[in-house]
Amino acid sequence: MSNLETQSESNPSPAAPPAPQAPAFAAASQPSYARTLFLGADGLRPGWGFAFYVLMFYAAQSLAVELARARDLGAGRLWSDLLEEFLNFLAALIPSIVLARIEGRPWRLYGLPTREAFGRRFWTGVVWGISAISLLMFALYGLHCFSFGHMVLHGARMVRFAAYWAVLFVLVGLFEDFLFRGYSQFTLGRGMGFWPAAIALACAFGLTHLRNGGEHWPGLLAAAFIGFFFCLTLLRTGNLWFAIGFHAAWDWGETFLYSVPDSGMVAPGHLLSSSLHGPDWLSGGSVGPEGSVLCFLVIALFWVLFDRYYMKGQRSREKNPARQPSSGS
Repeated sequence: MSNLETQSESNPSPAAPPAPQAPAFAAASQPSYARTLFLGADGLRPGWGFAFYVLMFYAAQSLAVELARARDLGAGRLWSDLLEEFLNFLAALIPSIVLARIEGRPWRLYGLPTREAFGRRFWTGVVWGISAISLLMFALYGLHCFSFGHMVLHGARMVRFAAYWAVLFVLVGLFEDFLFRGYSQFTLGRGMGFWPAAIALACAFGLTHLRNGGEHWPGLLAAAFIGFFFCLTLLRTGNLWFAIGFHAAWDWGETFLYSVPDSGMVAPGHLLSSSLHGPDWLSGGSVGPEGSVLCFLVIALFWVLFDRYYMKGQRSREKNPARQPSSGS
């Protein structure tokens, strides 16, 4: 075999390059603008979620007020007031259920686990709440700014009014605490952090008391301060049941047991012919005890006591406070 043939066998000619292929076109896989606008990596964006919640709540509450006031159910509109508070709670509750389905989250994350409904934490809150308002009232009594008067209710009528105000203020606690510290707190907390959201919503909670007759700025500040304290209880206990119990007991103590104005409102069916007197900054005046400077001291004291009592075993929850856990289902 010649050298030329050997060289040609050892060095074969290179294969021809493959023919160019047409580019493969595929449908765009990027999410739509609307989806990007409303949805983030963890679901509905916090700002939109809060805005939708507020809009749905106001629409539902307007209907609730109309239904409750459409007909006088008797007893000086006391039964209508009870119905209104129940419908207000539903107006705050239903939008959160709708948004929970949209966002794919368990509803218990918003602070009202049904497994703990009216359980130990609720009744612990009741004890703390009645203790706080009692401490405030006895401090005012010791400073000669409060007089007990005499009992004006007796027998079955006393029991009926005590039960009525207990039920109504539980509904008030459910409504107001869930509205300001349920879905709203969870959602704004995702966007700005737990404590900035708590400050904003506590201020909003205080401002809502402007609609009460006889309310003044000390009472608004006290309501905001109490609402901020309730945010601490939410963070430490993981749900709203302690706050609801405290809230209901505090209002029941003011309105029925000690028979003084509650956020500027004097209700019928109170137990005593009590009275407040002395300078408004100390007695609270037309606002009631919440307008007294002593109210801030009492809530500050209970803040410290609660912080100490619920300190152990709670620090892990505070590592990620924007997503406070909620036990139960």
